[in-house]
Amino acid sequence: MKNTLIIGACLLFAQHIAIAQTSQYKPVEGKIMTEWAAQVTPENVHQEYPRPQMTRSTWVNLNGLWDYAIKAKGQVIPTSFDGEILVPFAVESALSGVGKTVGKDNELWYNTTFSTPKKSSKDKVLLHFGASDWETEVFVNGKSIGKHRGGYDPFDFDITNHLKSGKSQTLQVRVWDPSDEGPQPRGKQVNNPNGIWYTPVTGIWQTVWLETVPAAYISGLRNASDIKSKEIIVTPEIVGATAGQQVKVSAWKDGVMLAEQTVKPSETAKLAISDAQLWAPGNPVLYDLKVELVEGKKIVDAVGSYAALREISMATDENGIQRMMLNGEFLFQYGPLDQGWFPDGLYTAPSHEAMVFDIQKTQDMGFNMIRKHVKVEPATWYHACDKMGMLVWQDMPSGDMGNGWEMKLAVLGSQTDKDRTPESEAIFREEWKEIMDDFYNFPSIVVWVPFNEAWGQFKTKEIADWTKIHDSSRLVNSASGGNFEMDGSKIAGDIIDLHNYPDAKMPDPKIYGKDNILVLGEFGGLGLPVDGHVWQQKDNWGYQSFKNQEELYARYEGLITRLGELVEAGLSAAVYTQTTDVEVETNGLMTYDRKVIKFDVSKMKSIHSPLYKK
Repeated sequence: MKNTLIIGACLLFAQHIAIAQTSQYKPVEGKIMTEWAAQVTPENVHQEYPRPQMTRSTWVNLNGLWDYAIKAKGQVIPTSFDGEILVPFAVESALSGVGKTVGKDNELWYNTTFSTPKKSSKDKVLLHFGASDWETEVFVNGKSIGKHRGGYDPFDFDITNHLKSGKSQTLQVRVWDPSDEGPQPRGKQVNNPNGIWYTPVTGIWQTVWLETVPAAYISGLRNASDIKSKEIIVTPEIVGATAGQQVKVSAWKDGVMLAEQTVKPSETAKLAISDAQLWAPGNPVLYDLKVELVEGKKIVDAVGSYAALREISMATDENGIQRMMLNGEFLFQYGPLDQGWFPDGLYTAPSHEAMVFDIQKTQDMGFNMIRKHVKVEPATWYHACDKMGMLVWQDMPSGDMGNGWEMKLAVLGSQTDKDRTPESEAIFREEWKEIMDDFYNFPSIVVWVPFNEAWGQFKTKEIADWTKIHDSSRLVNSASGGNFEMDGSKIAGDIIDLHNYPDAKMPDPKIYGKDNILVLGEFGGLGLPVDGHVWQQKDNWGYQSFKNQEELYARYEGLITRLGELVEAGLSAAVYTQTTDVEVETNGLMTYDRKVIKFDVSKMKSIHSPLYKK
């Protein structure tokens, strides 16, 4: 399903505009770039279908060159603009073609036009945003159609009644983002980047697209599974359903239908899969789904999706220590802390190929898990993990920081949870709920992580309990390396998670192993700056730096030897810092531009393999 960005009155006119766009665009110079950056053009920028868990053919990609303006906060729609920006790259990024900061006192404005979608008189047109950071107001033909607050969750608007007659429509977008001067979730963005804190990301940073749907349509799916009964469980969400309409749900593998059930629009379908295979690293079996809204023999609407049979749980081993179980069996989970930043696109990978490269190299090195650190990726990233068999721990992006923190593993003492304002709490809860809902269907996600290192951590037990209630199908790591709130003798959530640099350590199994899974949530951080592949030429940073790859590998090999001993003693998972260098941090497995892999891939896989056999 490929769509051109610009639909002209004739082919010659469309070609003329495309040539003009290409000639006007170039990335900002002065920063290192990935090899994929040179391949980015306004015509090919992120043309992949953005919502792999619910596919339709009736869509149009709006990515490309738009007008932009940075204006003082509170102004009306601008009549003039500063230049062009390549959507969906944030304005601060090199690939946006702009490379400017915005700040809390200004707003970022966008302006573009799009061809009027082909539709019947009863069809609806939905305008989708993969993500825009942070407060986004959307205008169609000069009229505000709604606002969204949240930098990490997808959102959409029904723009049907705002379309005018004619061949084209205008679209304006206003974005305000206070970065670290506001209480909103922001991850590692700060106005003054340094150390482990990075460049702000303002505005649209994921795909913008249009979708045409019928008056009654499938608006969402909630896919789950039960490995005991070998059932895939699908709950459709229907907008505008009328009397007599039903939903037909079917499961497929390699073009063969395995199960089918027809239910009412408000009901859940349960599809029993004979000879079902369970999803796991090394065996990432996915079953295709077809969901149809029908009225008699007429198909009113249809979407494609997929699901897997997979269960994550906890259970005690022969020594009475809680272990992390995948499909009823202990599997040690080991992977890198993955920030998901790029030197050219910041939050946005230059291409889908670039994004998947990180996952593939992680897997090639013998890791079976990725901890996605205080950032949420496009749905296509999780889809790639589903297909490749990569386990994912998903952090909630942190925000409203500033509280001190102290973690005492021997004796859990004074708690220093932040006293957040009602507005700050509400912002956190709303976006965390949206993230859990929007990414619920991806089987690769096995752990939710509400807090990291007490960065804005508040009401730990309440948030951990609420997270578990909202999604009981996954484990909850209440505070990775942060404060752990006790409920009697039990820590909030399923996991106790220690951070330690650089050596491998673990929470005391005698104290914590009875009730909680034991995890080393961050360790390592071994640094190696590679000349010509660094964000800046001096003042780079790492937890422990080395002069060459041989010294780096020798130190890492020692960490893995110790890690294997900890697995025997009761450790269920570990997270190594980190996948790539990020800005001035040089402790990645790869350089920031992904052009140098600092470790021998085959050696890494060889020393990691024994970890999973214990």
